[in-house]
Amino acid sequence: MNKYRTHTCNELNKSFKDKNVSLSGWINKKRDHGNLLFLDLRDNYGVTQCVIEKENSSFSELEKIPLETVIKISGKVIEREKNSINSEIATGEIEISISTFEVLGRTKELPLPIFSDQEYSEEVRLKYRFLDLRRKKIHKNIILRSKVISFIRSEMEKYGFLEFQTPILTSSSPEGARDFLVPSRLNPGKFYALPQAPQQFKQLTMISGFDKYFQIAPCFRDEDARSDRSPGEFYQLDIEMSFVEQDDIFQIVEKLINSVFKKFSKNKILYQKFPKISYSDAMLKYGTDKPDLRNPLLISDLTKIFDREDVKFEIFKKLIKSDSIVRAIVTKKTKDKPRSFFDNLDKWAKEYGASGLAYFTFVNENGIKGKGPIGKFFSEESLKEIMNITSAEVGDSIFLSCGKKNEIENFLSIARDKISKELNLIDNDTFAFCWIIDYPMFELDQVTKKIKFSHNPFSMPQGDLKTIDFTKPLDIKAYQYDIVCNGIELSSGAIRNHIPDLMYKLFKIAGYEKKIVDEKFRGMINALSYGAPPHGGIAPGIDRIVMLLANEKNIREVTMFPMNQNAQDLMMNSPSEVTAEQLKELNILIKK
Repeated sequence: MNKYRTHTCNELNKSFKDKNVSLSGWINKKRDHGNLLFLDLRDNYGVTQCVIEKENSSFSELEKIPLETVIKISGKVIEREKNSINSEIATGEIEISISTFEVLGRTKELPLPIFSDQEYSEEVRLKYRFLDLRRKKIHKNIILRSKVISFIRSEMEKYGFLEFQTPILTSSSPEGARDFLVPSRLNPGKFYALPQAPQQFKQLTMISGFDKYFQIAPCFRDEDARSDRSPGEFYQLDIEMSFVEQDDIFQIVEKLINSVFKKFSKNKILYQKFPKISYSDAMLKYGTDKPDLRNPLLISDLTKIFDREDVKFEIFKKLIKSDSIVRAIVTKKTKDKPRSFFDNLDKWAKEYGASGLAYFTFVNENGIKGKGPIGKFFSEESLKEIMNITSAEVGDSIFLSCGKKNEIENFLSIARDKISKELNLIDNDTFAFCWIIDYPMFELDQVTKKIKFSHNPFSMPQGDLKTIDFTKPLDIKAYQYDIVCNGIELSSGAIRNHIPDLMYKLFKIAGYEKKIVDEKFRGMINALSYGAPPHGGIAPGIDRIVMLLANEKNIREVTMFPMNQNAQDLMMNSPSEVTAEQLKELNILIKK
């Protein structure tokens, strides 16, 4: 191929027997057998075993060279003995008998081994990320990421989409997470913002007359890190379409997601047609708008049961009078579980910070009875009503919790996951996608008690625009939707509000007067006034898609150069201080 190699480290097989070849790469492993020295040479493509005899003048030098030294070897392809064939690598039937070698790049002492999957601290891994990326698993993840993005691009082009690039330096938005700000040298005292998403620009693209847009878009948000969210920056597949309704977008996205996950994973896709779950149903049945549908457990509301006189569980009855609710989870065929199973879950709930998990089992002992600590407080008729509401049967058990609505939803969502793991109900070789739809347009801020947008302020409200009751904003639903897979939110999207007068009305409800809207969204509101088509879009997260495909729990495992939890790049020492001269150019003074 060139002066460094005739082949890569995954190409050679028995058909090259007795050929003279050259390979270049990193020394992955060495095994000294006295008269023979074996070394595995690794490059981006794979591994080839090489061998040198003690009689070779280069033997002693190669013997001393440390792992991860970059070398070029030249030699002859020989066939391995049958008992030494390595079926786990593409070149496992051959090895290279080294005649000569050359050091191309020397290495210092390694801070972490490359050939091992041993876990190291985040600090070491991120400081030496260039070494961490050589390790087999993460190297494979980054290659997978590249292939997924390339495949997505080709599919989007097949669907008739055009790829455009939107600006990185833009204006700050009052909605969403914190912006990253960039001072303007030419406009002292003013700042650009890095885009949290290309939201306004992709809408402007539709207003400009382009019909279908996509972009693998970098997005920047100054928010805290989580296992499924990188601090600082991430990438999303940004999509926008004109003259569409909600289902048109669903059709395209379902087609794309099915194609991507079928191509890059052997896992079963549970629903080819993604179920649609309203936001209110999701919060009731799963306690979250990010449900894991692999988990069959459902949550039911049992508050009204405690109005009955034949229910004597007074603790819950008193709490309900102070605006608490009761919700419950039924587990199927768990009557033979030991008492410790139930008590351990109750103990876990208390350690979590809840009041506990009350429980009993439905049994038939001369009539329906509740077997367990609180079963005696329920009559047979009340138990039958509970069974009817929850679809429980004799032999099933039920866990109950009482508290304020938000607290109970959050707790039982976590309890649902905990119980499913205890019962081993999750099929980890499955992807379960769903749409969460019918989000409320507004919500009440729990701190300020003011009305605010719940999701996306540029969304179209549902219903007849002529008859919407704007005096009851918390009743207004929007054409907003999320894709969720296995409990992870992959994407948010919406049908956009393309009517300026309607936008002013909705923003006013959230506390933005017309003057503020004109100032903060000048480009958007002005463009909408010149003939805007109905349009909508969505933006699946690339990082989270690859995380699911690679079966990783943390997004850093599929990100090439991630930051740590404190939004620091330990490898490049970023963020860093700048010189006084740079600050002066920008008209910035730092107060200490």
